[in-house]
Amino acid sequence: MADKSDWDAAVRSGVYNGTANDRADGFIHFSTADTVVESAAKHRAGAPNLLLIAVEAEKLGSSLKWEAARGGILFPHLYGALDPALVKSAVDLPLGADNRHLFPELE
Repeated sequence: MADKSDWDAAVRSGVYNGTANDRADGFIHFSTADTVVESAAKHRAGAPNLLLIAVEAEKLGSSLKWEAARGGILFPHLYGALDPALVKSAVDLPLGADNRHLFPELE
């Protein structure tokens, strides 16, 4: 997930360095289709102007590490910047009445 303004800037510059939290942690936090809805609810509830950014993991090469996080679930972490050219899709994540994001059907 990315803020629309941040993503637009990344597309123009050719590099996305993640959120302030990502930069503080030293990697860009990713989620899988199975974990992204819960991650959005936990970390981004009520955040307006979000995009769902989809990337095929194999395109990120060895910079993508699968590491245990909450409950031992493996999450993908990108150690380095994301090249927007590698992104498969970027779609709006509108907010529902409950302040949770409305997701498209996930693959």
